[in-house]
Order: sequence, then C-alpha cells, then structure tokens
Amino acid sequence: MKKGIYILPSLLTCGNMSCGYLSILSSIDGGFTRSAWFLVLAVAFDMIDGRVARLTKTTSGFGVQLDSLSDLVSFGLAPSVMMYQLVLSSMGKVGIGIAILFVLCSALRLAKFNVYIQDGDEVHSSFMGLPTPASAGLLLSFVLSYELFADHGQSLSFKTIPILMKSMPLFFKTMPVVMVILSLLMVSSIPYYSFKKINLSKPKTFRLLVLVVLLLFLMITFPQNIIFILFSLYVFSGLIGIGVKYYNAHKKRI
Repeated sequence: MKKGIYILPSLLTCGNMSCGYLSILSSIDGGFTRSAWFLVLAVAFDMIDGRVARLTKTTSGFGVQLDSLSDLVSFGLAPSVMMYQLVLSSMGKVGIGIAILFVLCSALRLAKFNVYIQDGDEVHSSFMGLPTPASAGLLLSFVLSYELFADHGQSLSFKTIPILMKSMPLFFKTMPVVMVILSLLMVSSIPYYSFKKINLSKPKTFRLLVLVVLLLFLMITFPQNIIFILFSLYVFSGLIGIGVKYYNAHKKRI
C-alpha cells in the first residue's frame, strides 16, 4: 500500500464488482435477462483488468485481493441469487442449500487461488479446478437462452438454434444438479485450460484465423446460444481431459 494503488486496473475490477451487484438487484426484481447481461459485462471486465495490469506491469497484491473480492460478488453471489430466484426457490430448503453451496465453493476456489499466487507460483497453462467466471458463465448463458425460449420467439432480435432451444426445458429441470456439479468442480483439482498465457502478438496459423472469424460470425448470429455452448464445452473440457488421462494410464497398465 505504501507504493500506492494502480488506478486503471483497479477501476476495471471495481466495474466487475459493480456489474455483479447490479445483477443481484436485477435478479431480486425478476429481471433475469438483465441480470445475466450484467454478468456478461462482469466477465468482460474480469478478462480485461488482469490483462491490462500485466501489459502495463501494474500488478500488485492489492489488485489480486480486490479481484478476488469482485469475483466472489460477481461469480459467486450474483449467479447464486439469480439461479435461486429463477430455479431453486421452489425447492425449499434444498434450493437454499444448493445456492449456499455454490457461494461457499466459489469462495474456497478463490481462496485457494490466492494462496497459490502468494506462494510465488506463476500462472501456468491450466487452472486447478473450474474457474469461478466459467461456472458463472455457464449459468448466465443458460438464463439468456432460457429467456429466449420462454419468450416463444416473440420480439426477438436474435436468431436461435432450434435443437438447443427445444432442450431448454430439460436444462431447466437439471439446473439444480448442474449447480452442485459446478460447485464440486470449482474445488476439485481437475485442470482447466488458462487463456492468460495466450500471446496475440505472435504469428498464428491461417486455420486459427478462419476459426476465429467463424466463431465471431456465430456469436453475432446466435449470441445467447453460442455463449451457452462455449461455456458448456469449457466445463466439459476438464472432465474429458481427466477421463482421457485415466484411460491412457489404464491402457498403459494393461
């Protein structure tokens, strides 16, 4: 603190926390779509603040702690309140327990990450456990797609993927189980890919450029649905990776 506080990354982190709080207020008022979009903004702020701090060499212990507090609000409390109001409230005490479990596991995940950083370990190519922004991302993207389904295609400014939209009622019924699984994944040791080491200034392959352009096109055409698919794939990527690892280990023993 004697060296001062870096204003720019701290402001971005405060933007993250502010969006999380606005999301909570929107969920309480029943504005679930608005609540989810506030969390999308929170994810954007969370992606930007760390990168800005690293590029400008303004990382600090204060920034790390502030970022964790912001993540707890935006990716622990806010999605938990949103899903409780939308899905879990009808389940009584069980719903309350699931909502609390999600917040507690988010806090434990962030505390573990802080200890990892304080021990002097560098950011590697993977996280140990599902990152809190990713778990919140799956929930917010579900809400965005489900709200489109609930509107029955009326007054929609974006196109939707029919097969995915037909599955929304099933996703709605399984969301309590999904929240429990996400909570456990956050405190697990399953590795998840970290995008923090990606260097956009280095030359990339032409195929990657084509893939990025295609992804941007899909995002513009089916924004809510593609966000849901991307977060779902990321969550499954860790499970698939650990499954492949155990399969290869078992194959070698045979």
